[in-house]
Amino acid sequence: MKKNILFVCIENSNRSQMAQAFATMDGGSLVVAYSAGSRPSGRINPRAIAAMQELGYDLTRHDSRSLSEIPDIVYDYVVTMGCGDACPHVRALHRVDWSIPDPRDMEPADFTRVRDQIRRQVGELLAQIGRE
Repeated sequence: MKKNILFVCIENSNRSQMAQAFATMDGGSLVVAYSAGSRPSGRINPRAIAAMQELGYDLTRHDSRSLSEIPDIVYDYVVTMGCGDACPHVRALHRVDWSIPDPRDMEPADFTRVRDQIRRQVGELLAQIGRE
């Protein structure tokens, strides 16, 4: 049975979007990935789109969503990235907080490092889920 993962950051324009993309790319039939923001910007950062295009993923198919726009289910995992206590009403079996800086205003090389950190951490989460 697939595990439902929700990735949450503040704007839902960078970190959570890339995490959702990596979970979709690398999780295969193991997971269904969602993302949302505690205060969504309403758009995906063009720099995040470009960073994911480098890896062959089209982030333009995503939408920036609020927590009120995601399915009302109990998620197997909720991964927060910088939204802190803004996400307590999301029902989850497991909660994880990743200390990943918001790359929005970073130089391109630093933005890429954050993207790659997100991919590593998503990979570690997927490996954990695969062992359950």
